Amino acid sequence: MIEPFTTLTSKVIPLPYNDVDTDQIIPAVYLKVTNKDGLAEGCFSRWRYEADGTPKADFPLNMPQYQDAQILLAGDNFGTGSSREHAPWALMGWGIRAVISTSFADIFRNNSLKNGLLPVVVDEPTHRQLFSLTEEEPALRLTIDLSQQTLSLPDGRQVTFPIDAFSKHCLLDGVDQLGYLLNQSSRISEFEQANSKLGSHQ
Repeated sequence: MIEPFTTLTSKVIPLPYNDVDTDQIIPAVYLKVTNKDGLAEGCFSRWRYEADGTPKADFPLNMPQYQDAQILLAGDNFGTGSSREHAPWALMGWGIRAVISTSFADIFRNNSLKNGLLPVVVDEPTHRQLFSLTEEEPALRLTIDLSQQTLSLPDGRQVTFPIDAFSKHCLLDGVDQLGYLLNQSSRISEFEQANSKLGSHQ
């Protein structure tokens, strides 16, 4: 089971770097764990901490105004590099539920959707506008409505974003792929019984 994603209104963390790869999201040293324990601390750890472990005051995830934010506004081409499910685990462990970008690496997008993290693709003009808005208003809040597939801006404009029907269904219901299959067990049993009866009459 994953936490259902319906409507999210949250402050936005601006991270204006392009081509952020999964090793930057969660360095390889944290990949020894097979669950999500400790991954929040490792999220962007090379950027968040000095060599002695002191938090960098100017990195967005360390700034007080963003500590309860659940939306990450990323640069172009987010989540490139190696396939590691730990990347969305780390982001969600920190508290992020959605990432906005102009594009996502396919493997990262698929891993995110399977784990309850929503990748929101917007066009370049909207992307630039969002970064401008975060500069003007650090406490900027956006609303994401998954059922309508809309991102609502403060001026009232709504931008639609794509998502495949299966992933949308799973996120809205709060189930992963295995959970979806388990929910279909009664229908699978009915199908098997119907088929066995059909076979016995042939």
